[in-house]
Amino acid sequence: MLVLFETAAGYAIFKVLDESKLQEIDSLYKEFDTPEKANKIVKLKHFEKFQDTTEALAAATAMTEGKIGKSLKKLLKKVVAKEAHEQLAISDAKLGGVIKEKMELACIHSPVVAELMRCIRSQIESLVTGLPPKEISAMSLGLAHSLSRYKLKFSPDKVDTMIVQAISLLDDLDKELNNYIMRCREWYGWHFPEVGKIITDNLAYCKFVRKIGERTNVAASDLSDILPEEIEAEVKLAAEISMGTEVSEQDIGNIGHLCDQVIDISEYRAQLYDYLQNRMMAIAPNLTVMVGELVGARLIAHAGSLLNLAKHPASTVQILGAEKALFRALKTRKDTPKYGLIYHASLVGQTTAKNKGKISRMLAAKASLAIRYDALGEDTNAEMGTENRAKLEARLRQLEEKGIRRISGTGKAMAKADKYQHKSEVRMYDPSGDSTIPSTSKKRKFEEVEEEEPEAPVTPAVKSKKAKKEAVVEEEAETSAAAEETPKKKKKKKDKKEEEPEAPEPVEEEMAVTESTKKKKKKKKAKDEDDE
Repeated sequence: MLVLFETAAGYAIFKVLDESKLQEIDSLYKEFDTPEKANKIVKLKHFEKFQDTTEALAAATAMTEGKIGKSLKKLLKKVVAKEAHEQLAISDAKLGGVIKEKMELACIHSPVVAELMRCIRSQIESLVTGLPPKEISAMSLGLAHSLSRYKLKFSPDKVDTMIVQAISLLDDLDKELNNYIMRCREWYGWHFPEVGKIITDNLAYCKFVRKIGERTNVAASDLSDILPEEIEAEVKLAAEISMGTEVSEQDIGNIGHLCDQVIDISEYRAQLYDYLQNRMMAIAPNLTVMVGELVGARLIAHAGSLLNLAKHPASTVQILGAEKALFRALKTRKDTPKYGLIYHASLVGQTTAKNKGKISRMLAAKASLAIRYDALGEDTNAEMGTENRAKLEARLRQLEEKGIRRISGTGKAMAKADKYQHKSEVRMYDPSGDSTIPSTSKKRKFEEVEEEEPEAPVTPAVKSKKAKKEAVVEEEAETSAAAEETPKKKKKKKDKKEEEPEAPEPVEEEMAVTESTKKKKKKKKAKDEDDE
């Protein structure tokens, strides 16, 4: 029986000398206690050394995936095919099935073979001659590192440390540039204050100051390579009527050195930005397409590395950079922030304030997928990021247009919404039913007032009965006139008559008559006294 054994240095084929010892599995390790005992059981038949680590990695990955590598195929044809009647002991049953199918060799895999492989591994240094122990350990370490990188799909070219340093340096340069430019404008503004409002671009301002020096040189200078024609004419006009103070040549020289620093830093910043773009497209192309190179680099720098960022869930990616606001909101029991560094992405920036939270949540979900694909995937293209960005842009348009889409079915067709029409009848509340006091209509009250006015001057007590009769006659006349009107009005008048109390009217008239009779008696007494 032959045994196929793979080491970090190469393939080894052993021939079993005493197969009877293999029957006792539990005590087999005792036969490999010393190199002398091990050489009595197995003997090295052939050893095929790997040329480099790349070949060793290819062989190791092929064996773990159950495939036959090129070097193994050559070895089997060269050595084992000569002794086709012999059985080949294989540590992997899947690989044995492939060898049996393609090479037509009898392969076996059993617990006895697994124990034999373990025993051979313990004495590999003595069984394989010509390989020093240091070389075997070095090759094993190199193969282990290479295999780990392959399993994790990690490429040594994808070093995200450069991105972390580049984005940090870019932020530092921006701060320094702002300080330098502010100092330059304030310094030169004492000499030529008008030009600060005319030239708004900082780099053009520094180039202008470096070229002309004192403002008296503006008229004789050609500024066409720095400024447009309109701004150049405006600057020359302002130089003639400037209200700035006079400065010495030494002051202008120091201001010129500061302008040189600003120009050099601006050029270096542009170069660093191009470098950052290239590195981001090489390391995280899908993330760059989703959120941009600056936001993507800041996310990687905040997390520490691309692999650490890939471990974060989408909810963490969404608020990454707003930790202080998050913990303050949790402490005060208020609303948590909806976005952090991802707020500066172009998709979130072009959204209305109402939809920023929704878009940032969807963008964080897609960006987390893109980060994991970039960190652990094999491909280096940006197809997935492009597709997800197109989906987000379509969703953004739908939110902005407030389109209504069907939930069931394909969801692509617009749902037809019928125009809403309110068909219910509006009924007004009648408050008259709430009161128990009998009420009279305005028309009835007006008629009563007109009737009472002519009755007021009646003074004699004898006429009170006539007034009652006249009132009864008038009421009968009104009822007869109302009888000739429409039935609806008749019903209403009857209801009103039932509600009106008839008793108070004669009481009021009797009181008025009694008062008038009392006044008349007093007048008669006064006349009698005068006559006497």
